[in-house]
Amino acid sequence: MFGVRLRKKWIIAWMFGILLCAALPVVADETESEGAVTAAETAESVAETEAEPIEDTAAEEPDETLDMSGFTPEEIARNREFGVLKVGYVSDRNPVSFKNEAGELDGISRKIFDRLQEISGLRFEYVELPGGPVTYDYLLGEGFDFVTSVEYNEENKKARGILISHPYLTSKKVVVGRQDFVFDANAHLKTAISTGSQTLKKVMASLYPNFELIDFDTMEDCFDAVNDGKADILIQNQFVAERYLYKPKYEKLIVVPVIGMDDQLCFSAVTPLEETEGAEWERCEELLNEIDRAIALLTEDEVTNYIIEGTMENIYDLTYGDLFYRYRYALLALAAAFVLVLVMIAMIARYRVRTANAQAEAKAKGNFLSTMSHEIRTPLNGMIGLNYLMEQNQDDRRKMKEYLQQSSATAKYLQSLINDILDMSKLEMHKMELVNSPFSLKDALTVIETIEKSRMADKDIDFRMDMDLPHPVLLGDEVRLEQIVLNMIDNAYKFTPAGGRVRVQVRQTPPDDSRTSTEIKVSDTGCGISEEFQQKIFHSFTQERNTVSKGNQGTGLGMSISYLLAELMGGDLSVESKLGKGSCFTFSFPAEIVRADLQAEVSGMEAQGGNAAEGCHVLIAEDNELNGQILTEILREEGFRTSLAVNGQVAVDLFKASAEGEYGVILMDLRMPEKDGYEAAREIRELPRADAKTVRIFACTADSFEEDREKAIACGMDNFIAKPVDVKKLIMLLRS
Repeated sequence: MFGVRLRKKWIIAWMFGILLCAALPVVADETESEGAVTAAETAESVAETEAEPIEDTAAEEPDETLDMSGFTPEEIARNREFGVLKVGYVSDRNPVSFKNEAGELDGISRKIFDRLQEISGLRFEYVELPGGPVTYDYLLGEGFDFVTSVEYNEENKKARGILISHPYLTSKKVVVGRQDFVFDANAHLKTAISTGSQTLKKVMASLYPNFELIDFDTMEDCFDAVNDGKADILIQNQFVAERYLYKPKYEKLIVVPVIGMDDQLCFSAVTPLEETEGAEWERCEELLNEIDRAIALLTEDEVTNYIIEGTMENIYDLTYGDLFYRYRYALLALAAAFVLVLVMIAMIARYRVRTANAQAEAKAKGNFLSTMSHEIRTPLNGMIGLNYLMEQNQDDRRKMKEYLQQSSATAKYLQSLINDILDMSKLEMHKMELVNSPFSLKDALTVIETIEKSRMADKDIDFRMDMDLPHPVLLGDEVRLEQIVLNMIDNAYKFTPAGGRVRVQVRQTPPDDSRTSTEIKVSDTGCGISEEFQQKIFHSFTQERNTVSKGNQGTGLGMSISYLLAELMGGDLSVESKLGKGSCFTFSFPAEIVRADLQAEVSGMEAQGGNAAEGCHVLIAEDNELNGQILTEILREEGFRTSLAVNGQVAVDLFKASAEGEYGVILMDLRMPEKDGYEAAREIRELPRADAKTVRIFACTADSFEEDREKAIACGMDNFIAKPVDVKKLIMLLRS
């Protein structure tokens, strides 16, 4: 769609330009020696304006003494005796003169130069010139015979050490500025100039003494400078300018139709500085005469066709970067997640570099980056596509619902990926701390069984859980234990085909004093695991590829995290498997048995349900406008009243100004301007009013490390909610 639309616009633009110009445009770069001419310089010059008419010194008739007849075979053969002539060109003026993927000169200029060779018998070798000013000594030392795209004007014609041909192409120049720009020849305008454009600088300084000329390394730097407000205008060939302006990032730039003078592009011979070196000078004059004869034989139709071919072959195509820029606001959340993942990748990669030997760490790093690149790009590509489809189908409620569901599932996958990376980093750096509290293992496993039965049934897998738990209430980290079991079951689900079977068996050993060992086995009838892969299944970012696993998403972190968590609990995670006959993972861990008198208390805590907080007023302290709006809308839909504070200081002021007991809960972001969440919470707790001590304050932040949680609790907060927020858990917490 983009390609077709873009090609139509370019065709119209090109044909309109053809009708306006006597000869179609090309980018000009000029050459001049030290004190005379600099090669590879952009041949940009200014034309007449309404306020100050400028004489067009470039438009001169060809020398009447020039031989306009065609080349005879004898002349062509003689021209070949000159050998291969080294011709310098500039490579940053697409579609006129640029270096293609093969590293060769391409564009309109190449087509014209090849035709001149065909007509005259001369032979050219095209060599790219370096960017910026190029001195005469450099050209002479490198053995250049000619430099192309030199401007045909009186200054260059009279300069020492330069001979120039008649023009082989004519181009128009335009002014590029921002949308609100108005050209004023007498104003103080900052004008962006590429470093090679010394002749243009002289012309501009003469015509517009009030202009401030600012050097930039490349033409794109010049466009960026105008786009960012560092410069007011730039001068450029109209077709090159139009090609740049198709980039979405330059959407605020326009062409100002003020300048209309032609540029005429020529060959310049690299000659001695003085005519005293007669033989070499005569050779250059003879070569220029042959080139002039060939230029004179070019027809207007030929040049027109070359320009049409050159521009059509090099139509600007939107890149992924352009698409990302166009949809930058819709993808802002994804970009933040992607940056976070990259930071975690860098952290883990750095740690692995420090702990592994050189050969092994290089291999691990390569596998890691390859896996993460795939796992991140796949959902990002899906979300970018879904955003585009949603924009195209805004009126189709059925499709919008489907796209939103798919987008939500993809976002959850990205969230789980980030969580896995964070867990892996903490475990490998020994920063993971377990929560040791009473919980019912039986109740936790029953919830898992209920969830997994539905998922297994959808895939036609026979799923059963068999529990023998004489001591169901234990002391340990319920959340991390559930994480291990869910990873084991999820692994069995992914690698078991439809019609297969998954079994979970839970057993406990007789207690030793007040401790017991629990064993959880998850077996399946899936594809099985090779003996070789069993040796590394608990390594980071590994997943065996086979016909069953093909297409399954996963970083291979799940079993690695489970293995490290099991070790942290003082337990063990092992596997037994044969290819084609399924696998059996066994997780065993010791735990202290909770006393009978405390078991009832645990059961009572779990039985407590949250009642809807009718009319509860929630104060949201959030400096991000989008996040604040989303939280406000969600809570209002659930029946809560809300107030929004854009920073910590505003939150404190609103609480101070409220009636006692007005706010039931404060959701406090931690990183905010003026006063952060830590300071705001501490100040609220210290206020001389009763509800300052009782109002519930929940940290709601993307800072999800344990030290952040500990700091928040130390500042007087009651709980910690990590972003991205799980809406269902948030509502349950507010209603508890």
